[in-house]
Amino acid sequence: MESGPESLTVDAMLQKYCGEFGPWQLRNFLLSNLSCTLEAFHTMVMIFADREVEWRCLDDSSCDAAGKDVCGLKPGSWEWVGGRGSSTVVEWDLVCEDKYKVGLAQAIFFLGCTLGAGMFGHLSDSSFGRKRSLILVCILNAIFGCLTALSPSYWIYVLLRLLTGVSTAGNALCAFVLSTDPIGPTRRGIAAMSSCYFFSCGIALLSGIAYIFQSWRKLYIISSIPSFFYLLLVVPFLSDSPRWFLVKGKLDKAMKALTAIANSNKRHIPKGVILSLDTKNNQTIDNNNNIIDIIRSPTTRVRLAVGVGVNFMNAVVYYGLSLNVMNLKTNLYLNVLLNAAVEMPAFAVTTALLGKMGRRGVGISTLWFSGVFCLMGSLMKSSSSRNEGKWRVWKMVCGLLGLSGMAGNYNLLGLYVAELFPTVVRNVALGCASQATQMGAILAPFVVVLGGRWPFLVFGVCGIVGGLLMFLLPETLNRPFYDTLAGLEDGENNTNVIASSSFHCCANEFE
Repeated sequence: MESGPESLTVDAMLQKYCGEFGPWQLRNFLLSNLSCTLEAFHTMVMIFADREVEWRCLDDSSCDAAGKDVCGLKPGSWEWVGGRGSSTVVEWDLVCEDKYKVGLAQAIFFLGCTLGAGMFGHLSDSSFGRKRSLILVCILNAIFGCLTALSPSYWIYVLLRLLTGVSTAGNALCAFVLSTDPIGPTRRGIAAMSSCYFFSCGIALLSGIAYIFQSWRKLYIISSIPSFFYLLLVVPFLSDSPRWFLVKGKLDKAMKALTAIANSNKRHIPKGVILSLDTKNNQTIDNNNNIIDIIRSPTTRVRLAVGVGVNFMNAVVYYGLSLNVMNLKTNLYLNVLLNAAVEMPAFAVTTALLGKMGRRGVGISTLWFSGVFCLMGSLMKSSSSRNEGKWRVWKMVCGLLGLSGMAGNYNLLGLYVAELFPTVVRNVALGCASQATQMGAILAPFVVVLGGRWPFLVFGVCGIVGGLLMFLLPETLNRPFYDTLAGLEDGENNTNVIASSSFHCCANEFE
């Protein structure tokens, strides 16, 4: 009696025939995540472009060089070091009563990211696809970045930063899904956790570029041109996700993509093997799933609410502590380099613990690690005594340790949220989480403005509360990527039945 064709899901196909992480996946992972380096350029360039440069007194007795700022000085008695083209602050006199405009431009950029996260989340999950969404992101980032360098006024500059934020938000979403979708379930965690190295490397590289090009207009052009090169030299070698092909009903293209993976990995998919969805009887699915479908499902509804809350609090702490690093009273370029440096060990430690503690365990630990050190920082006194320098150092250490913990958690959240939701709504869920992150980023500068011990106190509370919320999420270690909401519900129900049966068996044996 002949057996019927072997029907496998994408995860099963990767594990059994294609290879979970071979040369094809490695190349695709590296090329996809190179765009995250460019994302760091577009996001962090404002640290250097909007910096407040040094000033000096001219030969005028009314100028006090020991003063903290120029607000009380007579016009014409002082000048900016480096000329008017060194930063936007100098170009448009964003000091004294107009100093708030520097923070406003930063908040507007993240507002754009909030809008873009939702837009590109839905766009990449639609028939437009992940790869074409990434192409659009690169085109818009390059154009808006170069146009920003030509801004004739502050408000045009703010508008272009808003538009850059909209396009930048889609970068991480598309790159993350493109790089992790073709990876098998047992290797996906470590690979996804490694993606944030590209963003941190981009920050470190940007600090060197900014040191060389200290004109803010030149810096915007130099940091935007690489997006054109990425579009021309890298994107043609990327392939759209086989999972996306499958859920869109393009079975031939999905099989073609998986066959290419298997061939590159020196593996073989035998004849008679067909690709299937994880729904019962391979039933057809609705390709127009959206956030309403997530809310309707009791399983995904709770996951979305908790995921959004944790991402929001993470962003408040991560971006807030990143801004506090600017208060180390050292060289600006060194500060940004140090910021990137403390993140990388956190990524390595988090990745090493991922397979032992699981996603939820690592998430709770990193949030609480950051929260505890932030609370410690809020308890340290700031005085004008001779011990002020010592307290400043200890507060700096608390800030850096808090930042490292939250960077590790930030690295985990993308993977965790992706694993909590099926393919048909994965990018929608990631878009919602990204929107929450950007809202937290918008709030962060205003928390820092509070001054004193309040920023550290707020950051500490966010870390502790975020850790408590993560107890409401399930563990996803070594669990499959589901394709549909029905497949997720069936999988979770089966898991709960097995867990319940095991509990009753153990209880009976105990009796």
